[in-house]
Amino acid sequence: MLSSYLKGKIQFKEQVDSWEDSIKQAALPLLEGGNINPQYIDDMINNVNENGPYIVIVLGFALPHAKNEGGVIKTGISMLKLEQPVKFPEEKEVSILMVLAAEDSEGHLDLISDLSSLLVDDDIMEQFLNASSEEEVIELIDQAE
Repeated sequence: MLSSYLKGKIQFKEQVDSWEDSIKQAALPLLEGGNINPQYIDDMINNVNENGPYIVIVLGFALPHAKNEGGVIKTGISMLKLEQPVKFPEEKEVSILMVLAAEDSEGHLDLISDLSSLLVDDDIMEQFLNASSEEEVIELIDQAE
């Protein structure tokens, strides 16, 4: 399920200027695909400013998201993989961001379940951090699901 949501929404980039820029860049496929509007990007950034970097859920991996207050049009997920990690508040380095946009509080639970199976497996996570193409990422997710 996760891989079908991610197809065509995975980006690879050398680096970004800031953690805020990383969230904007990671959310771009969802914005361009009509899943979210610009308000949702602002909501995700405000979320980190207000609550700290809790979205950095494991070393090197962040899951930017926010409550849907009109910013999410359709549930979706996108990914950005950076060659040079970006520092979030509290000096937390992140190389992979997966933006989660959920229409409601229940519609994304399957996506989070699929994602958690990736994050708890050290071997898969290491391969994930080393992946260099969308095909590799999709294949790893399919293996984990």
